[in-house]
Amino acid sequence: MRRIFSMSSLLNKGSIQRRVSKKYLINAIRPYSEDLSSPKSPGPLLQYRKLVEQGRLQHDPYQERVALALENLLGRLEQYEKEMEDYHIKLAEWEKNRETERRKLLMEEAELNHRGDLWTSVNKRKSELLERWSFRRKSEDIEPGVGKWVSYLNREKKLDSLVGRRPTAPPAPKGLYIYGNVGSGKTMLMDMFYSATEGIVKHRQRFHFHEAMLKINEAMHKLWKNQVEEKSIQSSISSWIMNLSFDMKAKEWLAAEERYKQEVQMKNILPAVADKFLVDRQAGERGASILCFDEIQAVDVFAIVALSGIVSRLLSTGTVLVSTSNRAPKDLNQDGMQREIFLKFVNKLEKHCEIILVGSEIDYRRQIAQRSVYKVHYFWPLDGTALKEFEKMWCQVINQAEGEVTSNTVPVMFGRTLEVPQSCNGVARFTFDYLCGRPVGAADYIAVAKSHHTVFISDIPVMSMRIRDKARRFITLIDELYNHHCCLFCSAATSIDDLFQGTEEGTLFDLESFQFETETEGAKLRRDVLAEGSVSLGGAPAGITSMLSGQEEMFAFRRAVSRLIEMQTPLYLEGVRSLHPYFQRKHQSFKNCSYSASTVHHQVSH
Repeated sequence: MRRIFSMSSLLNKGSIQRRVSKKYLINAIRPYSEDLSSPKSPGPLLQYRKLVEQGRLQHDPYQERVALALENLLGRLEQYEKEMEDYHIKLAEWEKNRETERRKLLMEEAELNHRGDLWTSVNKRKSELLERWSFRRKSEDIEPGVGKWVSYLNREKKLDSLVGRRPTAPPAPKGLYIYGNVGSGKTMLMDMFYSATEGIVKHRQRFHFHEAMLKINEAMHKLWKNQVEEKSIQSSISSWIMNLSFDMKAKEWLAAEERYKQEVQMKNILPAVADKFLVDRQAGERGASILCFDEIQAVDVFAIVALSGIVSRLLSTGTVLVSTSNRAPKDLNQDGMQREIFLKFVNKLEKHCEIILVGSEIDYRRQIAQRSVYKVHYFWPLDGTALKEFEKMWCQVINQAEGEVTSNTVPVMFGRTLEVPQSCNGVARFTFDYLCGRPVGAADYIAVAKSHHTVFISDIPVMSMRIRDKARRFITLIDELYNHHCCLFCSAATSIDDLFQGTEEGTLFDLESFQFETETEGAKLRRDVLAEGSVSLGGAPAGITSMLSGQEEMFAFRRAVSRLIEMQTPLYLEGVRSLHPYFQRKHQSFKNCSYSASTVHHQVSH
């Protein structure tokens, strides 16, 4: 009989009693006990050494080397933040002046066209040569659009001479690309760095691969949708044009030039998405940008093209990148897809990031689980005793949540929603088939993970080739629950180690079958997501079909097993209250209320 500990410390106090043998120490654990109320987090090297001193981590020279590199990067960020603030002030002034001068040039050109149109109407009998210079006339031997392109380029050159070229951003500190085996501590170290940047850098984001790809996809669809909606002349004529004292023809010409500028920008859609990927820069929010990107992968054509366009743009405009992966940059693209684009991406990474290997062969997540006393979050097999314990834990957690169990819906993406059959104050319960047996994907799992700090999943079967599509969804689900630091309870048919080993129906490591199935299933899932969200496929990029290799799947299996093991350890559970978005929102709300109350008190007392 497995021992069951009280969940009250998780839901009410944010800590869990634990006992781990001091003989065996752990290294793949994130700094879960970080106090959210702390005004400034310590640097990654100090965090790492403190955990080693406390006996919670075993010293690892590879990890310490990465922690030192991250500490050095952190030390350069404060000055870089100031430099970027000054740069963005200059950039905003440059953009304002350039737009003012651009409109002046447009108005001058419109005035010339306006006069030329009147002159032509009076002199109808003039030669054909003069008519070619009249308003909105085009030569038949000139390709449509060439005239606008030449006008656009000439206007940009004039603006360069009037306003000067775009200000040059200060040189950014080199970021880090951290790679190594599953469970070697990559994510732990990156998260130590990310927590330490709070209060130093204004614009900071942390994304897992799945979430980043979805955000890129969503942003691209929004841009395409806006472009389609703005094709109407009346709706696209800006107010500044409508207020001019020109006739309607001149205003339509101005509007056409404005639309052409937008079309030129839309041809480079990825840089446009990148500019809004981290932050929407508003007044008073200028400064440096940091992107922490967990599990960089090159699993399909879309991922390669999107990553290349977005990351290259961010690095070129001064964003500092800290990323993790199982592979070195040059080894990301095992299938050789879009090789030219991929090589440019790798060159950009190597130019802007220090490439560091976490060379340990030990999966520290497994080591901690083997030495922990409590292992009560994963109940197996699916027999009477295990199921009884699973139900008992569900009742205990619900009682501590102090609410009524109801069904509700959570927003996903593209206007979709997902129904949660059983939910209570941040606690949710699902069956395996409900989450993994239907055409849902990473967007749905992110929505579940963000909305619920504790998730129960029942009736998890052994993964075999017969249900390989469900197995892949389950891996994605675990990735997102782990990435958002959820507390997970499972009832399963077998132990974690045997979960992905297959049955008599076939092992999961039939690589040829997996590759074929991944191609078809990946395409189907993307179609389902887009269709349900009423988003047309017409504007979507080609070559979006997944082409995961069998070796990539094996990486994913090992990662899922490693994370499932860690998610039942006490040290992981300590961090749920401080790291999960549910509790972070509550903490932020409390801070806002406290600030409002202190402001009112200050105003009243004065």
